[in-house]
Amino acid sequence: MTGRRGMDGFVGRLNPDMCVVTAVADGRRAGCLVGFASQCSISPLRFVVWLSKANRTFHVAERADRLAVHLLDRDQHALAELFGGRTGDDGVDKFAHVACTAVQDGAAVVLDDAPAWFVGRVVARTDGGDHVGFVLDPVATGGRGGADGPLLRLADAVDIEPGHPAD
Repeated sequence: MTGRRGMDGFVGRLNPDMCVVTAVADGRRAGCLVGFASQCSISPLRFVVWLSKANRTFHVAERADRLAVHLLDRDQHALAELFGGRTGDDGVDKFAHVACTAVQDGAAVVLDDAPAWFVGRVVARTDGGDHVGFVLDPVATGGRGGADGPLLRLADAVDIEPGHPAD
C-alpha cells in the first residue's frame, strides 16, 4: 500500500503525548493543544513543536522569541479540552480559566498545574505544510512536581472537538 492511505495506517497506530504550547508576543498570549512535538536533537538539546497555520497560537508564536511547552497528566482532560476545544479567535481568554504565571521577564506564560513544563528560545522555524515546526532551545524548566502518573496521550484526547480545523 502506498500514498496517503498507507500513511494513514502508519500514523493511525501512533499515540503521541499531548502537550499545551503557550506563546506571548506583542501584548497577546495564546495557547493550544499539540500532538506533534518531540525532542529533535541530543547535542545541543533541542525540542520541536508543530503549530497549525490555522491556529491563533501560531500567529502569536511566529512573533514570539520563546514558547512554553507543558506536559499534561491523563487526568487533566478538562485542561486539554480548554486549550484544544476553544479558540482565541472567538475572543476566549483561556488563561482566565487557569492558574498561570508569567516567566522569563514576561516573554512566556506557564500553566501552574502542569506536572512538567519548559520554556524554549525559538532557534528555527520550519515550514512543514499546514504546520510550522518551532525548534526550541530549552532555557527554563519547572512544574508542580510530585506527578509521575501517566501522561495525556492522543487516545485520551480524541473526544475533544477542535476549536477550528487544523488545516
